[in-house]
Amino acid sequence: MSTETMASDSLELKPGLAGFFDDWSSDQRAFKGVPWGKAMMWIFLVSDTFIFGCFLASYMTVRMSTLDPWPSPSEVFALSFGGAPIPLILIAIMTFVLITSSGTMALAVNYGYRKNKWVTFWLLLATAVLGATVVGMQVFEWSKLIFDEGVRPWGNPMGAAQFGSVFFMVTGFHGFHVSIGVIFLFIFSYKVARGHLDTQKAGWFTKRGGNYEEIEILGLYWHFVDLVWVFIFAFF
Repeated sequence: MSTETMASDSLELKPGLAGFFDDWSSDQRAFKGVPWGKAMMWIFLVSDTFIFGCFLASYMTVRMSTLDPWPSPSEVFALSFGGAPIPLILIAIMTFVLITSSGTMALAVNYGYRKNKWVTFWLLLATAVLGATVVGMQVFEWSKLIFDEGVRPWGNPMGAAQFGSVFFMVTGFHGFHVSIGVIFLFIFSYKVARGHLDTQKAGWFTKRGGNYEEIEILGLYWHFVDLVWVFIFAFF
């Protein structure tokens, strides 16, 4: 029997509901050929989506149910340049930087599959630097709210006390994701520069020989972090 005939027989669907369950349980259509790491990343991102969704739903519930006035985002997140406060300027810069980093990450994946080691390295490094810049701006934003405005997780002099708790919870959880992503971006920048993904050398969080699929998996995580920020920006 030829290889083509065997493959055709193995992929033949059984009729009815039994065929449906047999098809999906054997991964013949849904996950055939998908790398294990990529499938696990998608499962993680789906679970993380539920967590962020619960946080944002809780935020909207608190905001609609509180009797105290909610602080105006244009005033809370304003920065003064030359004496005139500019509403949401820091948040706008952070959003621009994150979207830019998403572009450099996509290019890194593209050039990684082309086996262009040095372009991939510089794009990963640029993404890591942009991500670290966002983390630094978030630290500045938190410092301004805590030390200058007096916002705390249990209180807020500008209005509803719940503002501080939900703000620090949601943005802190997202900032933690960005920080983890930056760490792995630096790690994989090193791996690419050292040629580990070309020589299939294992190590540095990989138990098997590396390949440029790892860059795509890292890109999935980074794009997710950027997408979540868009929702946080819109809600807050």
